[in-house]
Amino acid sequence: MRIKAHTDHTTSNALFNNSLPIMNLAQHINTFGQSLLRQHGERVHKLALNVGFTCPNRDGTLGRGGCTFCNNASFNPQGRQVPDIDTQLAAGRAVLAKRTGAKKFIAYFQAYTNTYADVAQLKILYDQALQHSDVIGLSIGTRPDCVPDVVLDLLASYRDRGFEIWLELGLQSSFNDTLKRINRGHDYQCYVDAVKRIHARNLNLCTHLIVGLPGEDLSHNMITLDRVLELKTHGLKLHPLHVVKGTQLANEWRRGEYQPLTLEEYIDTAVTMIRHTPSDIIFHRVTATASLDMLLAPMWCNKKWMVLNRIAQRLSRQP
Repeated sequence: MRIKAHTDHTTSNALFNNSLPIMNLAQHINTFGQSLLRQHGERVHKLALNVGFTCPNRDGTLGRGGCTFCNNASFNPQGRQVPDIDTQLAAGRAVLAKRTGAKKFIAYFQAYTNTYADVAQLKILYDQALQHSDVIGLSIGTRPDCVPDVVLDLLASYRDRGFEIWLELGLQSSFNDTLKRINRGHDYQCYVDAVKRIHARNLNLCTHLIVGLPGEDLSHNMITLDRVLELKTHGLKLHPLHVVKGTQLANEWRRGEYQPLTLEEYIDTAVTMIRHTPSDIIFHRVTATASLDMLLAPMWCNKKWMVLNRIAQRLSRQP
């Protein structure tokens, strides 16, 4: 059973209003930005990179369809030139310099599975990012089934040289039935094994969890959160599941087989999870967005600041 949605005039107006006053989420949770500010004494921002990696759930190793929520059409290596790392860093640096004045950055290898290559190739790419004097570390987005020991050893070597290193594992759910339903290509035990090997090297771990997966409700979210916390993670990312074009999930949504969360359902769940999480855990993200040219549902997933405001407003109230 889903959390019962609550409706009010604020919600309906906010759905299409990004001009709400910005509340300070960092007053209520341990945000990644504030954690870096405390550690380094100045603003540090991520610069997202796409270096053309693929995924074992796409290239035929595990499958070719990818996860049911992942946009297959967005992955097109033929005929699409990915800018080199230096170019991407320069572009991101210029944007953030105007917006925040940040002078230090973490290179965020974000798109697809960023440990899914020969370790020698990975070292070349990671080194290229770290050769910039204002890049103080790496954040590597990947899957639990794509972190062999040799890659973990490479990341630990950067950490030993003083770089800020984060490994971001996309778990999404701890329920094997859910993982199978969304065609994830790995089970929960795979995550457990990866976490043990990550901890053995004292690497920073951020775990990605999706709220609103087919067949799941608040009880599933809380059990998954408890399992992740018991295994020890240093950071969390929460994502509302959204339906985008070119996905199996979009077909299920059109057939009425999947109903996305309402804004209030997501806010209720996210706030409940945040309040259940120890204060030393760093939240790297508490929502996610999709562009209007790709988003099918729910439309509030295009309103990042509105969602962040609503979460901060709810957290400011007494439980």
